Order: sequence, then C-alpha cells, then structure tokens
Amino acid sequence: MEEVFRGTWVVAYRELLRFVQERSRMLSSFGMPVLFFIIFGAGFNRIIGTLTPGVDFIKFIYPGIVAMTVLMTSVFSGLSVVWDREFGFLKEVLVAPLSRTGIVLGKATGGATVATIQGSMMLVLAPIIGIALTPILVIKVVPLLIIISLSLSGLGILVASRMRSQQGFHVVVQLIVFPLIFLSGIFFPVNNVPVWLQIISKVNPLTYGVDAIRQIFLGSDFAPVRGAIGSGNPVVGITVFGHTMTVLEDVMVIAILGAVMILAATWSFNKQE
Repeated sequence: MEEVFRGTWVVAYRELLRFVQERSRMLSSFGMPVLFFIIFGAGFNRIIGTLTPGVDFIKFIYPGIVAMTVLMTSVFSGLSVVWDREFGFLKEVLVAPLSRTGIVLGKATGGATVATIQGSMMLVLAPIIGIALTPILVIKVVPLLIIISLSLSGLGILVASRMRSQQGFHVVVQLIVFPLIFLSGIFFPVNNVPVWLQIISKVNPLTYGVDAIRQIFLGSDFAPVRGAIGSGNPVVGITVFGHTMTVLEDVMVIAILGAVMILAATWSFNKQE
C-alpha cells in the first residue's frame, strides 16, 4: 500500500510540474471548447432560441462546454504515457521501486487535477452568459469535475497503454473523443432525438457528466426542465427506462464507469513491457 501511495504521489507531482512548465498546453486545451462555444452559441442561438422559458441555447450548451474542457484535458493526459515510452523515461520509471498500480493512479490523478483546474477556470464565463456563479454552485460543480476527470483520465491511460507512438495515440483518441462529444448531449437534449441516437448517447459516459453539470447549473430552477422542442420531454435530466436521472444517480454511473476504466488501464499497463 505504501508503494502504491508513493508511486501515485511521485507520478502525479511530475504531471503537475509538466503542466505548470508548459503554458502553451494550458492555452491550447481551451481552444476547441471555446471555439465550439462561440461557433455553436452564436450560430445556433438565434435559430434554436429558447428551449424553455429562462433557458436559451447558450445557457443550455455552456455546462456541456465545461464538461468538454475536462474531457479534452483528461483523455489527452494519456499522451504523457506514450511520450515517456518513446523517450525511454517510462522504462526508468518501471524499474524504479514504484508500484505499477501507483504509476497508473499517479497518471490519472495528475491528469484529473489538471483537467479539474482547467474546467474550473471555464466557470468564469458563467456570469457573462447570465448564469449566477455562487459559492454553493462552485462547491457542487468542482467535486463533480474531479470525478468526471478521473474517469476520463482512466480512458486516456487505457488507450495510451497500447500505443507506441504519439501519432497513433492522436489518431485513436480523436476517433474516440469526437463521438463522445457529439453524442453526449452537449448540443442537443438527449431525450428529444430518435430512439437509436438516444440509445447510443445513453451508453456514452460523458452524457451523464454533462447532464449532472447541467442539472447543477439549471436544475435548481428548471429541473426537470421540459422544453419547447420535441414532445415535451425533459431538456435537463436524462430519462433512462422512464426514470429521469438525478445528479447523484449521474455521479454514481460516472464513478462506476470510471472505476472500470482505471482498473482496465491498470491491468493493461501491468501487462505491458
């Protein structure tokens, strides 16, 4: 247990140091979420307008953009595993007196910490679009970002454990990330799409993260929010087998999937080298 804790701390600390030293990495991770927010917000807000009284399209997609920021940073944190392997540093880490489980947990913890910091920084946009940013809201959102980022960091490390080049990692991750983004309900209410698309979206772990964040931002006044589009299905709150998921239930789904991802990443990592 001591070896696991020591490995987790050493590797996580190294990941944080790399993040602090690479300022370009901090700025680039905001690029795509902010670009999506500007393009979709400005482009579709007038077309779609108000989903329900008090919730326009920009307010609807904003929680999803926060989740997207966490997704991008968390999954791409696995790139450090590939980078370490290419430059021989991973071999040095593996022969060090550190638990391999601790190494995986350290990578996940470091990546999740960075993703949580960046996701939290996106909260400054809330007052600009008309969402009140209260201390209670921040206290509710930040732990949720930690859980989501840990889960998705596990996915990134799982993919990275099988990659031998950074180019290959980027290709595979992009094939994973874009479906996760577009099928998570960031840009449309999951309950108001064709049944086949609902099924795919509800298998997506990010869907529950987006929904949980959205319920925290909008749920106190609008949950379950019923929109003007579709047939009156909830705009906020995913309906699974006729049951509208609560924030706690969303968090439980994310936590379970995250534990599976980290366990799979640990198993795959232990089988390598």
